[in-house]
Amino acid sequence: MNPLSTKNEYLGKLAFVLHAHLPYVRKNEKNSLEEDWLFQAILESYIPLLRTLENASKENPKNSKITLSLSPTLLSLLQSPKLQNKFPAWIETRIDFLNDLRGEHKIASNFLLNTMKEQLFFWEDCSGNLIKKFKLLNRNGFLDIITCAATHGYLPILRENPETVIGQIKTAIRSHKNYFGFNPLGIWLPECAYYENLDRILSEAGIRYAVLDGHGILNSKPRPRYGVYAPICTNRGVAFFGRDSQSTLPVWSSREGFPGDQFYREFHKDLGWEIDSSKLLAKGISTSRPLAIKYHKITGNDKSLGQKEFYIKEEAEKRGKEHAEEYLQQRFDQLKNLTHSSFFKPILIAPFDAELFGHWWYEGPLFIENIIKKASKYKIKLTHLKEILIEKPSLQICEPCPSSWGQGGYHNYWLNDKNSWIVPEITKAGAIFVELSTRYKEDKSKERILKQAGRELLLSESSDWSFILRAGTTTELAKERIDRHLERFWKLINFIVDSDKIDLKFLESVEEEDKIFPDIEISDWTKIKVN
Repeated sequence: MNPLSTKNEYLGKLAFVLHAHLPYVRKNEKNSLEEDWLFQAILESYIPLLRTLENASKENPKNSKITLSLSPTLLSLLQSPKLQNKFPAWIETRIDFLNDLRGEHKIASNFLLNTMKEQLFFWEDCSGNLIKKFKLLNRNGFLDIITCAATHGYLPILRENPETVIGQIKTAIRSHKNYFGFNPLGIWLPECAYYENLDRILSEAGIRYAVLDGHGILNSKPRPRYGVYAPICTNRGVAFFGRDSQSTLPVWSSREGFPGDQFYREFHKDLGWEIDSSKLLAKGISTSRPLAIKYHKITGNDKSLGQKEFYIKEEAEKRGKEHAEEYLQQRFDQLKNLTHSSFFKPILIAPFDAELFGHWWYEGPLFIENIIKKASKYKIKLTHLKEILIEKPSLQICEPCPSSWGQGGYHNYWLNDKNSWIVPEITKAGAIFVELSTRYKEDKSKERILKQAGRELLLSESSDWSFILRAGTTTELAKERIDRHLERFWKLINFIVDSDKIDLKFLESVEEEDKIFPDIEISDWTKIKVN
């Protein structure tokens, strides 16, 4: 069968699910590493993805659907006026560094200079309100915006105190409604992690669908008759979609997939590591670190960073378009084989971290744009998760298997000899918070302190810190973050237990620095009856 057939009949559906998330890294210090995380993601991923979706949806409006998870912590950062005001100056600093280059480096980096100016124009044109842009795409049906746990807490290790899981979920839902005006029906479970009976908490909170790794579906009870190519549903009414490894490997793997192509931009070679420290200090940057100034290509995996050749935008874009077509041809062949062996229309679920596109894989947004533009030609219907369920398919009742999409497929990446010390600390903190929230739920005099203690607890539970400790990158920062939030938590708890110890100045300072979840509700942590 010719994929270029003009027939309107689709072979099957492809659902891209992108998860955009950063930990809460709001910090008063200018040019902090945490600030860089956010601004690099805005520059390299969030703005390019918005531009991609806007452009592609205009060219192919009938086949331009994607599911996007926006975590509550990321939304909080994107909405911060202080951070919004800082971003233009951050870009201008990078533009200054680029303008200082000479000779062949100046010529090679010209594409990056132009790109930064374009991104800055986009930012200024929407007054830095990226959330408004996402809302419009959602309203027009191109996006299905779903939520995540409040601070990306790894839910299986919070299960000893189920109220802490409920607090993560309900706080996220309330935050989502605050930003978008509606309760989310779908959720990105942090790290796609599931444990037994989590669906009960999701269902009672109003969540109707989520994504799991493939083995979380394939090992369900009973075994799903359609594997990962159709969603399943629990007896509590929550649908689960399974990641298709064939649809994801070519995109996320730099070794076996597209991102490692020699013509693509090299991620690890950044001018920030090479600029003289005095020039960095003149811009208020205290240490050598990545500046998002990258203008070399991968060249070859056997080449050292010093041997990398200059990036050529035109040849990289050509490869990006070719890889999009190759990917679609692979999905066409896959769907064709699946439809020959069954009577149903299969659904391919392809979940990724949103930051993969643009930040890690610079050409990723171009790849997505061409997927959207060309999918119809390959008889592939692009869809989002909500649309699949709106069509009211007949779903098999199954109980998903405990799982995650982390290395090893279960929970060991977030529970090992490098980070396991966190678990008893946040478990103890969670238990006392549940106890005090239950005891003082009607006491208005305790409400303010309890709410801030709840914020500190949530922030200490972020899976990002466990991940960093396991990965071995910026470990001191991760440990400092956990210690900071737990120290603040326990100090606030002491204020609740003994009102004579209340330090109003301290309370006001942490309220200012950890200014998140203004609508937090202590009742979410009230002790529940376990049947």
